[in-house]
Amino acid sequence: MLENAPPLLRNFWYLALPGKDLPRGDTANLTLLGEPVLICRGDDGAVFALRDICPHRGIPLSYGSFDGAEVACCYHGWRFGADGRCREIPSLTPGQEMDVSRIRCGAYPCREVQGNIWVYLPEKSARLPQADIEDLPAPPELPNFGDSAPQVSISQVFDCSADTAAFGLMDPTHAAFVHTSWWWKKNATKLRLKEKHFEPAPLGWRMKRHALPPQNRVYHVLGKGVTTEITYSLPGLRVELIDGDKHRAAGLTAITPINDSRTVVHQALYWTLPWTAPLKPLARYLANVFLTQDRRVVDMQQEGLAHNPSLMLIDDADTQAKWFYRLKREWLRAAEEGRPFENPIKECTLRWRS
Repeated sequence: MLENAPPLLRNFWYLALPGKDLPRGDTANLTLLGEPVLICRGDDGAVFALRDICPHRGIPLSYGSFDGAEVACCYHGWRFGADGRCREIPSLTPGQEMDVSRIRCGAYPCREVQGNIWVYLPEKSARLPQADIEDLPAPPELPNFGDSAPQVSISQVFDCSADTAAFGLMDPTHAAFVHTSWWWKKNATKLRLKEKHFEPAPLGWRMKRHALPPQNRVYHVLGKGVTTEITYSLPGLRVELIDGDKHRAAGLTAITPINDSRTVVHQALYWTLPWTAPLKPLARYLANVFLTQDRRVVDMQQEGLAHNPSLMLIDDADTQAKWFYRLKREWLRAAEEGRPFENPIKECTLRWRS
């Protein structure tokens, strides 16, 4: 049953936006987990994130100006640096002693990794000292891709909770009914028996590496013996690593809650095929088609969920959704009890038809 869903998780890195969408000297104002966040890229290329509220009169700082180093409020010109500390209050006169550096708008840890900008969302009551930022876990990073940026990045807003979006994207049996087009699995009715082996992974679980079926011809460009593994982890990450004997590819899906009822789904695709640059527009189009199909079925689902029906999860097709809830509850219990997180997932084999 899906009643009493765990709340949004904090003390995690969340993907805020693709790095390509934030030029130097520019800003982006977002809502992450219900909090107003202003992300800035300085003239030096570095990114930082501020709480998007001026502590003076409460106006969003995003209405102000950014000079490539500091943000100035549009109301009274108060200026704030990358650490969230006030740098200047223009209305002060000589002799009015005031340590403006004691005033803060609030700042969030912010990092750009492999072409993605991540923001760390601590507990609401937490005030993370600058000195502690280096002690945080590293933002998510794909292995064997170095500093490479995605070949393709897309983002779509889903009008649903983060859990609903996560369940839809990790659901292994909807593809034959949702991901159909005139050029792809049109009116697909033949379902195949699937058997996948799973094991625990840090903050989640992993579908063990296995060979891709020969009918997936698009992956032949990676060489022979193409295999894949898929990892799901808190707070809402899906990473697929695909390797052939010549090249590799990877897909990162990150679920970032705007609030309790709206979610951004980010997808970033990586590969090591230099000659495929002309195919990027096609890859972006196809990725958008597939993600739009997921979003549309979730939109239809909301019409039913508006009536608060009783829902169910079945074995084995919905086991991964059950795991996701178990992981979230364990994360929250561990934090409440002040103990290390203990992964409740055990190695097993799941079977379904899809």
